[in-house]
Amino acid sequence: MNDHPAAGRRIAGEGTPDGDWQAWNGLRDLPPVSCATLVPAGRRAVIVAPHPDDEVLACGGLLQLLAAQGSATLLVAVTDGTASHPGSTSMTPEQLARVRPGETGAALRALGLGVSATMAVTPAPCVLRVRLPDGAVAASVGQLQALLELMLRPDDVVFVTWRHDGHPDHEACGLAAAMATSACGATLVEMPVWSWHWAAPADVRVPWHRARRLALGEDVLRRKREAVGCFTSQLHEDTTTGQPAILPPHVLARLLHPYEIYFT
Repeated sequence: MNDHPAAGRRIAGEGTPDGDWQAWNGLRDLPPVSCATLVPAGRRAVIVAPHPDDEVLACGGLLQLLAAQGSATLLVAVTDGTASHPGSTSMTPEQLARVRPGETGAALRALGLGVSATMAVTPAPCVLRVRLPDGAVAASVGQLQALLELMLRPDDVVFVTWRHDGHPDHEACGLAAAMATSACGATLVEMPVWSWHWAAPADVRVPWHRARRLALGEDVLRRKREAVGCFTSQLHEDTTTGQPAILPPHVLARLLHPYEIYFT
């Protein structure tokens, strides 16, 4: 695998069509993994999300399965996503600092975490907001690594965006988590998000030998789809700038299937 940061990992255009991924036997043939295997009983899951929405896009199904098995879960929200609408007068950084964390809260409730429709209390992730600058996490990798080392335990399982995912914040979070888990002995599991955009089936830059496929049931996938719908700031065009939606249908199509992929 070529790990050079400029090795064609560009997020531009519409990327690889989801139909290409679904037609690839290699994706269907990935080894299966269960939630209990990823996070054994008694161990804590720590989700490191570069931006509000990454925790649902990458592992919204896993979050539900972790709650069902009673696993303690910590969500580390690295940025508040305040740079998603540059130049906008309807979504300024100050407004986004309020809106986007609120969308995460709504999405977690849509996943059934916290208080369910039957008023039964289910385990909800504790949320730690780091508030690093959106789009500039790379400049604070050492700070994020140090913070993670302070909070991590050797038996934690840390889920983070892949170190070579293509988005600079995703890659910086992955690097910080990799160094922190190495230092404290925790387990690292990486998650592709934008990789589905720039990579192609059988792409040699992707560590398929580490990839595992977590199956999601119908109800789990339905709740994940509903949770994604809570991130309304990312789903619509900004009429004040003409900027298209951050998460248009062709992007969501690659991330909303009855499975999630993890690099163990």
